[in-house]
Amino acid sequence: MEFMLKSIISSVHAFLVSEDGPTSVEYAVMLALIIVACVASIRTLGGSANTMFGKVNANV
Repeated sequence: MEFMLKSIISSVHAFLVSEDGPTSVEYAVMLALIIVACVASIRTLGGSANTMFGKVNANV
C-alpha cells in the first residue's frame, strides 16, 4: 500500500513539474487567437467585397 502511494505521489509530482502541460495550453491559446483573427479578417474582407460587388451591380 505504501509503495502505491509513493508511486502515485511521484507520478503527480512528475506531472506538475513537467512543462508539456503548459506548453500545450499555450499552443491551444495561440491557435484560438489565430482563428479569431482569421474570422475577423474574413468578415471584414467579405463585407468590403460585398459592398464593392453591390456598387458594380448598381453601375451595370
